[in-house]
Amino acid sequence: MAWIVLVLAGIFEVVWAYSMKMSEGFTRFVPSVITLIFMVLSFALLAYAMRSLPLGTAYTIWTGIGAVGSFLLGIFVLGEPASALRMLPAVLIISGLVLMKVASN
Repeated sequence: MAWIVLVLAGIFEVVWAYSMKMSEGFTRFVPSVITLIFMVLSFALLAYAMRSLPLGTAYTIWTGIGAVGSFLLGIFVLGEPASALRMLPAVLIISGLVLMKVASN
């Protein structure tokens, strides 16, 4: 259950990062409110997952999901470039997340 909660927390991190971008420096009300709501939800779910997962594992997985998810959202939704040089770090992060999960068993 903690892993499902952690993945959901990571997805919420992507939502708040995107909303923060859309808030244009917190100058737009609705995206700013969405950012704050999903930040709180993401942190709360992370805290819940940390009750049974090690700190290093939970935090690494959470930030990794947020980083790679935001990177992919930027490519597919915002039209950011997807060069090989930008893809390599994302692949390395995903590899690290898989290894972290395997090592935590």
